[in-house]
Amino acid sequence: MPLFLRARLPFSGFKSRQFAFLDAGPLVDAELELVQPSLQWVDAVVASCHHFQSVGESPSLAQTTRQQLLSFLKDCPTGRQPADSSAGIVPTYHFWMRCHDRPDWPMAGGISLRLGNSYDTVMYYGHIGYHVYPPARGRHYAERATRLLLPLAARHGIDPLWVTCNPENFASRRSCERLGAQLVEIVPVPVEHPLYQRGETEKCRYRVETGPKPLI
Repeated sequence: MPLFLRARLPFSGFKSRQFAFLDAGPLVDAELELVQPSLQWVDAVVASCHHFQSVGESPSLAQTTRQQLLSFLKDCPTGRQPADSSAGIVPTYHFWMRCHDRPDWPMAGGISLRLGNSYDTVMYYGHIGYHVYPPARGRHYAERATRLLLPLAARHGIDPLWVTCNPENFASRRSCERLGAQLVEIVPVPVEHPLYQRGETEKCRYRVETGPKPLI
């Protein structure tokens, strides 16, 4: 199941009456485009999740249904998920990765930008969460999609931006390295933490600067 269908993160401290989502503008890198989740892309997402490579390499993707995606759209119109402290949800942008050159798998995955700097966000979850479907892997889409969202993160005052991953997730670690992120540390996940309960015992913490670079 795609990450954004199951993620529930600790509340960041934003109050919904004070927070406003922004217009992200076009988010395009060559054939890759980040699109706002909407009904027009639902069938394409289902097709990519049910692609034979997705079924073979990530069987859980084959369980993604159209109804799940419709429920997601109802909860997060245009991919914007408002904060809900009672449910432990932070303000989050969700985007779907669209490929313009692959009619057999037009959707490459998804990426989320979580806002706020709570301890759990910067230590364990990270501001960015992404998943790339098996047919689309090997094109650096995770890195490229993250790079497209850096200006939006900066507009929300997220600097630095933290990306976390499991130490054994070498593909994600390479994405962070290509992004120019700095590995700050590998931290243990507390035993009582929800991540630990689903088998994630350590997290690599990568730091990305989103603000203007100093002149040398």
